[in-house]
Amino acid sequence: MPDHKVLVANRGEIAVRVIRTCRELGLPVVAVYSDADRDALHVELGDEAHRLGPAPSSESYLNVPAIIEAARSAGATLVHPGYGFLAENAGFARAVAEAGMTFVGPPPEAMEMMGDKAAARRAAERVGVPIVPGTPDPVDVEEAHEAAGRIGFPIAVKAAFGGGGKGMRVVHGAGELGDALERAAREAGAYFGRPEVYLERYVERAHHVEAQILADTRGNVSFLGERDCSLQRRYQKLVEESPSPVVDAELRARIGEAALALAKEAGYQNAGTVEFIVDDDGGFYFLEVNARLQVEHPVTEMCTGLDLVALQLAVAMGEKVEVSPSPRGHAIECRINAEDPYRDFLPGPGLITAMREPAGPFVRVDAGFAPGKRVPESYDSLIAKLVVWGNDREGARRRMLRALAEYAVAGVPTTVPFHRWVLDTPEFREGRHFTKFVEQALADTELPHFEQPKLEAPTASSDGRQARASEIVVEVQGRRVPVRVFDPSARTAPPPPELSGRGGGAHGAGDIITAPMQGTILQVLVEPGQEVTAGQVVLILEAMKMENHIAASRDGAIADLPVSAGQVVETGQTLAVIE
Repeated sequence: MPDHKVLVANRGEIAVRVIRTCRELGLPVVAVYSDADRDALHVELGDEAHRLGPAPSSESYLNVPAIIEAARSAGATLVHPGYGFLAENAGFARAVAEAGMTFVGPPPEAMEMMGDKAAARRAAERVGVPIVPGTPDPVDVEEAHEAAGRIGFPIAVKAAFGGGGKGMRVVHGAGELGDALERAAREAGAYFGRPEVYLERYVERAHHVEAQILADTRGNVSFLGERDCSLQRRYQKLVEESPSPVVDAELRARIGEAALALAKEAGYQNAGTVEFIVDDDGGFYFLEVNARLQVEHPVTEMCTGLDLVALQLAVAMGEKVEVSPSPRGHAIECRINAEDPYRDFLPGPGLITAMREPAGPFVRVDAGFAPGKRVPESYDSLIAKLVVWGNDREGARRRMLRALAEYAVAGVPTTVPFHRWVLDTPEFREGRHFTKFVEQALADTELPHFEQPKLEAPTASSDGRQARASEIVVEVQGRRVPVRVFDPSARTAPPPPELSGRGGGAHGAGDIITAPMQGTILQVLVEPGQEVTAGQVVLILEAMKMENHIAASRDGAIADLPVSAGQVVETGQTLAVIE
């Protein structure tokens, strides 16, 4: 490859994943970080790392001038946005080009058409792809009420410039619409920097199926197969697989043709995903286009043998990229989040004191964290993706259950127990699950407890007892550089990490309601002296990019309310007192 240097404008597992492909291609790679990620794994793995700013994403990973300056300073020629943050921001793509670098993604014009969900719906209509009824453009409150009467309930309020279930709310009646619009817009603004939302008819028993496409700069567009992302909770994908259990050869061909037609209409380039809803009768409807790499792209890689990041880079460098893969077998991905499934999936940031990842044939772990690394409160809760491949779906399912049984993490809660349960339900085994299955099933079923594999504390090695070379990281003007020094005083190994579990959650200690974790008060819904009932939501706390509804612990009156909207609170801090 020509002389290039890649800056990865992201964090966590996707930054690690991109860095590893760059290393395999012999491309120097630059990491960026916020203050919360100063010691993160992706920072360690980059050839160099540059500070962007404080922890809030608006001051770091969404800070376009800071990212451009880091890229200039490092001499980067390519900028890979990963997913989320600025990955679908046409303004960022233009800023990269104006700075003389190449954006690893679609051109801004295609991004504007496809990243704008309403514009993408209009493009789908032009090429004859069926769409779900909805509004052609973003709406305000007045327009939403008028459109809702025409569309009919239930309605999905969706972020116009984002995806991944962020900035989405389902409304079942007119009385809920105003609050749903406000919350969806707030979340969309926090995640994507754009608060606009639009409306779409909500399909109750939907299967979420998406087509992976890849287009080069010479007019070649390829369809790389479909993925099924129907196993969700609160519109967040939890498990993905390829191929979809509800798609046969005939439907696959139709979905592929629709995806290719839409990509050509938009003049699309690079990797992207065209998402569809499939109903129980095999009908399919266009949902949206994600103009970026998806979280779940590894299941496509496992079935096709293609490295999608390497192909993205090849397209960005102007190479001809035309592929016709023959997918084989079946792949499943579980998102391992730092959340407690026994406490309504409450996020659990903190220090990972120990970790044991599964291994074996056809098992892949894309992790953004390692033992001794802290999962920060400032970002989403994804810590790793566990991906397996099998000759068929049942083989892949059994391999995933085996791998999940081996996965052990200490220090933070994880969703591993949930995955072990859901993959063994009859609905998943038989491919009968749909997008609302998890909420409905957990409303009637108590999640079983699974014994976690025991983690042994590391023992001191002979190397640890001897004088040895030590590596430290020196930071100069925001740039972190590893330096190796001889440390004759290092004659004892460091103490082993403590292997205790960690919980956390919104709870009332007696009559005192405390913060389950560090976060920001988004909204206070009660006043001092107000009468409340047990279970009534008294305030909304944002932590790890999730809105957590903090409820009253008992009937009574609000005796003390020492917090206000916009205030940052610490774990265990008093939020309210009920008499």
